[in-house]
Amino acid sequence: MIPKQLTLQNFLSYQEVTLNFDGLHVACVCGPNGAGKSSLLEAIAWCVWGQSRVSAEDDIIRQGAKEVQVSFCFEHNAQTYRIIRTRRRNQNSALEFQIQQSPAGSDSTQGIDGSPFKTITQKGTRATQRYILSQLKIDYETFVNAAYLRQGRADEFMLKRPGDRKQVLADLLKLDHYDRLAEQAKEKARGYQAQVQPLEALFSQLTAQIETQGQIQADHEKLKSDLEKQQATYQQQQAKLEALNLRKQQKTHCSQQLALAEQQLQHQRATLHVSQVSLHQAQQALQECLSTLAQTDEVEQQQQRLSSLKRAEEEQAKQFQTYQEAQSQKFHYQQVLGDQQQQQQSQLNQHKAQLADLHSQEQELLKTLERKTEITQKQEDYRLAKKQLRQLDKMQSRYVPLQQRQQQLQSKIEQAHTRLVTRIEELDNRHAQMEIQHTQAPQLRQAAVEVTHRIEYLEQRRTYREAVRQKGIERRSFMERLQANQVNYEIQLAQFDQTLKQLADPDAACCPLCEQTLEGKTWQELRDRTHQERDDIQNQIWVVREQLAVCESEIQTLRREYRELEEELAKYAPVLEERGQLKAKLASTNTLQNRIQEMGSERSQLERCLQENDYAENLHEELQQVERQLAAIAYDDRDHALVRAQIERLRWSEIKYAEIRQAEHRLNKIRTQKPKVERSLQDTLAALETIKTSESYKALQQIEDCLLTLNYSLAQHNQLRAQLRQASLWDKRYQTLQQARSQEKGLTQQLSNILKICEQQETTQTEIEKNVSHLKQTFAEYPNLQAEIAATESSIANYQAQRDRQLSQLGRLQQQLSQLENLKTQREKHQQRLSDLAHKYQVYKSLSTAFGRNGIQSLMVENLLPQLEAETNQILGKLSDHQLHVQFVTQKSGRNNRKIDTLDILIADARGTRPYETYSGGEAFRVNFAIRLAIARLLALRSGMSLKMLIVDEGFGTQDREGCDRLIAAIEAIAPDFACILTITHMPHFREAFQTRIDVTKDQDGSHILISG
Repeated sequence: MIPKQLTLQNFLSYQEVTLNFDGLHVACVCGPNGAGKSSLLEAIAWCVWGQSRVSAEDDIIRQGAKEVQVSFCFEHNAQTYRIIRTRRRNQNSALEFQIQQSPAGSDSTQGIDGSPFKTITQKGTRATQRYILSQLKIDYETFVNAAYLRQGRADEFMLKRPGDRKQVLADLLKLDHYDRLAEQAKEKARGYQAQVQPLEALFSQLTAQIETQGQIQADHEKLKSDLEKQQATYQQQQAKLEALNLRKQQKTHCSQQLALAEQQLQHQRATLHVSQVSLHQAQQALQECLSTLAQTDEVEQQQQRLSSLKRAEEEQAKQFQTYQEAQSQKFHYQQVLGDQQQQQQSQLNQHKAQLADLHSQEQELLKTLERKTEITQKQEDYRLAKKQLRQLDKMQSRYVPLQQRQQQLQSKIEQAHTRLVTRIEELDNRHAQMEIQHTQAPQLRQAAVEVTHRIEYLEQRRTYREAVRQKGIERRSFMERLQANQVNYEIQLAQFDQTLKQLADPDAACCPLCEQTLEGKTWQELRDRTHQERDDIQNQIWVVREQLAVCESEIQTLRREYRELEEELAKYAPVLEERGQLKAKLASTNTLQNRIQEMGSERSQLERCLQENDYAENLHEELQQVERQLAAIAYDDRDHALVRAQIERLRWSEIKYAEIRQAEHRLNKIRTQKPKVERSLQDTLAALETIKTSESYKALQQIEDCLLTLNYSLAQHNQLRAQLRQASLWDKRYQTLQQARSQEKGLTQQLSNILKICEQQETTQTEIEKNVSHLKQTFAEYPNLQAEIAATESSIANYQAQRDRQLSQLGRLQQQLSQLENLKTQREKHQQRLSDLAHKYQVYKSLSTAFGRNGIQSLMVENLLPQLEAETNQILGKLSDHQLHVQFVTQKSGRNNRKIDTLDILIADARGTRPYETYSGGEAFRVNFAIRLAIARLLALRSGMSLKMLIVDEGFGTQDREGCDRLIAAIEAIAPDFACILTITHMPHFREAFQTRIDVTKDQDGSHILISG
């Protein structure tokens, strides 16, 4: 990730700042404490990862501002990206991710070089953040520990106890997930172990139940045979019962016929009674019909009077309808006239209020227009100032890039000069070292011969150690086989003891295989043979125990010898390293003389370039051209600031001028509306007078005259309705008379038919009485079979109950046999389950150990330490002129020569190896800085990211001027490995050592930056 441009708006102490990283290779961010140096780099972290040092996210917003925005443009994998993160107070953050395209596809915002940016923002802030991390392949913690060396963190690693330093490395390497895996593996192992105990108890219960299968099978066969024998007796009794039931059914059928005949006789008698009642009713109805026909004259006279009353009521109803319609029209016209009068009155009031409001607005606008001349003059001054500001802005847009380019060129020229000086110093140092190495060649050859002899001896010991290890493995395997045999023998011994316990009583002894009773001779032979076999097994157990003791002694001897070899071979790796160093030194001494001459020529050439300024010619020419262009522009920041201040003072005139223009427009509009409202008021007054001459008013007068002419009386109409209700009773009597005339002939015919039906029903009743008498005689002839049927049914029921009990028992036995088969299957499954659980328990137990801190984590840290040591010494050599050397020790001897895991750091200088605490502050800082930078490089390498940016935010106050010079030289030495290095400090002499500086200042308006070089 190579930074290109950083823009801050209202971030912490910054109001609005843009930092262009183009041309900034190695720069110093300097300024007093609290000015906001670290805030620039905090802005990068917040923009990219959304994290910062503040506790609440709203705290990053500048005091007095409502919104913060940070835009960060950077290059990654030869592609330019831009991230914009925005946040308003008490709201969520907004995140936008953009990628720079070629100019041909320009459809979005422009980049710093004019190329367009295309948004690749995902749906939602979280999804966009995940997409950014997938592109960068580095999270916030890795960035902080790799590319950003924060304040107060340099000595964190060294101040830890030796036992805690591995944990610091594990935390930096993000190995804590192995702790979670180890805990999960322990939980799994405990879970599987907890499942084994109930399964073992259940397995024992299943085995005990399965052993009862033989007895249940015998009971099942016997019960099945008894059921087959009793089936014949049951069939004979069933046939006898069927014959008795047939005769009983015949008697029952006769009884049913008799009951049916008696029911028919009873029904016939009831039917005859009903017919007789109907005959009486018909005679009575005929008598009533003849009585009604005798009143014919009186009923017809009253019916004629009722018809005349109905005709009179119809005439009154027509007059009532006409009266109702006239009243409805009268109400309608009254309502229409009232609505018209109310509407005109409402419009009249509205016009009066509108006219008063227009007059009030006119007076207010006239007051506003009194300052028109003054404000117009101020507005003209404001317009001229804005025009001048635009001209100055154009000049600034041309002047600032040239000024930045001037600073960049000056910085590059100074960097070129520094590189030449640094190269000369490096050549001098290397020349002195080569002279020393050249004089040490004989001693190096003698030391190489001695180291070779030591390596040959140690390789022989390594071969012998491997033989000892193989022997130990073979003895361990043999010991495991002996332990397995011992367990088998002890199981057999327990079985023999159980058999002898069963054979202890000769009278009750049974064969352990067939369970038959043993006779005296057979019992004695079996008992003697069992004793003999038990003694043989006991002897085998003693032999195995002796072999186990011998094997254990051999293993202890091998272990002791293996530990001694391990301690002896612990020197093998340092000796190999020493041989490699000696070979490298010998190889370098062969070419030392030629190299010394080459370096002398190179140094002379570099001194000539410095004396004649014969370097960076293109940069010098371009710098002169840029300075001429700056002089031609004639731009002055003070004039620019004065114009801006004048615009701020006159900005109010623009608002007031707009108010004047708006007031004039509103006054013209009011003076146009006022005559229209006055005319509308006069029109409304005239409309109120014309209502009395309207057609609706005339129609209302005509309807009132029509009601007087109609002369309708509601009381007379109600009196006529009462007379009509009284006379309506004769209408019903007239209808009864008409019915009597039509029913007279039918009633006479009905009476004749009923007489014939009664005669037929009397004949049928006589025949039914004869049939009932015959059936009673036949029923008396059947015998009583109830006692014999009851005895037979009782016998069958007893057998059936016994058979049901036996069938139930048979089904129960079959169910038990089926359950036992299922239990066998379950026992096999449980046995397999127990084996699986035991295997999984061992697997997860091993995993919990492997994932623990003494497993994979310790191994990964130990594998990383050699690389960390080499990287640290390489950086430390540049910082201390190869006067300091660091060595990481992972084990040390404890009591009884036991190895203890640790992480001690040995620091050596020209006087030998000393504790870290005895070194001066400057020396300790160089060691801390070298280790911290080495860890950063390794973290970047592990994350898969090419570390192109380095930020050093550390205090250099412990360094003297020589130490600062060495730190600067070290930073310059590692500069080719990075695209951008930023060093943050407030030390003046350290600040002056950098050619390119980013000065950070802070005043009442906030923090500001200025790039200089």
